[in-house]
Amino acid sequence: MSELIKHECGIALIRLKKPLGYYQEKYGSPLYGFSKLFLLMEKQHNRGQDGAGIGCVKLNMPHGQSYMHRERVLKENSLGRLFKKPLKKYDKLVRKGIILPEYTDSVKAHFDFGGEVLVGHLRYGTSGNFTESSCHPYFRRSNWPTRNLMVCGNFNMTNTAELNRILINRGQHPIFDTDTQTILEEIGFHLDEAHDAIYHKMRDNSNLPGSKIPEVISDELDLVRILRKSASVWDGGYALAGLVGNGDAFVMRDPHGIRPVHYFEDDEVIAFASERVPLMTAFDKEKDAIQEVPPGHVVSMKNDGEVRVDSFANPAPRSSCTFERIYFSRGNDPDIYTERKRLGGALCPQILEEIDYNLEDAVFSYIPNTAETASYGLLHALRMYRRTTVKEKILEAHADGSLDESMLDDLILNNWPRAEKIAHKDIKLRTFISQEKGRSKMVSHVYDITYDVVEPKDNLVVLDDSIVRGTTLRQSIIKILSRTNPKAIIVASTAPQIRYPDCYGIDMSELGKFIAFQAAIALLKDRGAGKRIEEVYQACLEELKKPKEEQVNRVKEIYASFSPEDISTKIAELLYPQDIPWKGRLVILYQTIENLHASTPGNTGDWYFSGNYPTAGGIQIANQAFIQYYENRSGRSYDV
Repeated sequence: MSELIKHECGIALIRLKKPLGYYQEKYGSPLYGFSKLFLLMEKQHNRGQDGAGIGCVKLNMPHGQSYMHRERVLKENSLGRLFKKPLKKYDKLVRKGIILPEYTDSVKAHFDFGGEVLVGHLRYGTSGNFTESSCHPYFRRSNWPTRNLMVCGNFNMTNTAELNRILINRGQHPIFDTDTQTILEEIGFHLDEAHDAIYHKMRDNSNLPGSKIPEVISDELDLVRILRKSASVWDGGYALAGLVGNGDAFVMRDPHGIRPVHYFEDDEVIAFASERVPLMTAFDKEKDAIQEVPPGHVVSMKNDGEVRVDSFANPAPRSSCTFERIYFSRGNDPDIYTERKRLGGALCPQILEEIDYNLEDAVFSYIPNTAETASYGLLHALRMYRRTTVKEKILEAHADGSLDESMLDDLILNNWPRAEKIAHKDIKLRTFISQEKGRSKMVSHVYDITYDVVEPKDNLVVLDDSIVRGTTLRQSIIKILSRTNPKAIIVASTAPQIRYPDCYGIDMSELGKFIAFQAAIALLKDRGAGKRIEEVYQACLEELKKPKEEQVNRVKEIYASFSPEDISTKIAELLYPQDIPWKGRLVILYQTIENLHASTPGNTGDWYFSGNYPTAGGIQIANQAFIQYYENRSGRSYDV
């Protein structure tokens, strides 16, 4: 993606099934779990670089000793800093003889993260006031182990305001911070109720000594039941991980499977991560050994090691986020790699038509670096097209007797697709610009080009994985590419036109910033249909008066009169820089939604392209987003 889009987030959880001494003896380190947690997080650093946090629960700690710990960092290189600090403390205690690694009880007693249950989180700061207190995991403290709760997740709720009202109506005083806080308090409320019910039953109806009651509470605590009650009021996409102070843990996924989460289990460990490949790498396993947490299910782990997979919600149509496949997830997953190649190949017919099937006068490239895999797919499709063409012409010439050596030379040696590395991103310069406000003139230098490989007769075809706002294209990329002086610049997006806001964890929420939306508004005005904008605004206001379950997405009416080609043509017009000497042709091509689904089977979530939201809250957010656009109000529509 040529422009930075942030998204939430990455999670990892490790539950050791053996005592620490087992891992010391077998692997030579009592920090086996801590090391695996770091590896899972490092292999997911693409999912969040603004902040990071880790948490730990130690099982069966003696009274008077701490058993639950958390560390969070909000600094540059947050992940490295996060693990360096406790390791530095560990090494110091080893040098002093306080910790003896071969005696793992000393590790557990003195190292904060020397426990059996560990959780980690990587975060992009999509909330407005992003501070260390916004970093996960969130922690709810109590003197009772079974009332301590730590939660982190990759998610966004569409109904945070409603969730806060529920807390208020119970008599609570929530702090309007983030949806994470509301989730923590919702689960915490039902956790408290379950704890208190067991406690009062034991206290009032048994002769059990008070010191033994916590053991009974811990044994009888039913996380699945607690989470089923908590999630009944949630609307959003989520993958949540949580730890309870007694050592119980859980990982749950929303009913539509919007956000991803996977796990691996053997007789030594059960481990979770947002993506599959980190688990394959960390535990040296093939892909078939890694399982997906089923949508609408929770994997719960009791402190005695029992693992269960249970449904917590009614079945719902699967709508897994396709942006995970197009861009967000790391491309070394075998299925994602294949799908990205398919996405590139699916653009082949559109591109061939645009260049009039003239491969000899075309140069193919991509905008670094995430579109590289798709470019391999495009080039493969172009070569297959060329092979088919050559074969047909040879057979035809052979049949009529016109086949000779010169014809073979012309058929076989010429008109094959030519790929070049054209655009180069200067990461350090981009970082510098992001830290220096108001230096917009420097944006055009974020990318540089390879000179003298494109000729004036060439069509320069550049693949991108998605075009959201178009800002970087207009301010930087097209200006840079125009220096090669091609006949035409054709930018092809492996994703369809982004027309609607996301509200399930990706920071794409303001309609007015989408170049496809800007193009549709401009077309309405160009064609004298500007009154529809006012009509849609009024329609959205009326929709918001209805219960969210009855609302329809009225923003679709903005696009109803136009074909995808109409909007793409207008986008090219809007993105064409007016302050450059190059006067060639600019073309913007987009993937079709049909080809998207054919390329990414199993991931059907396409609401940002189609406007077909999987939850009622999503539709409500779309209508709210248009109202905010019309009223010239900035900010995310799900924060209202």
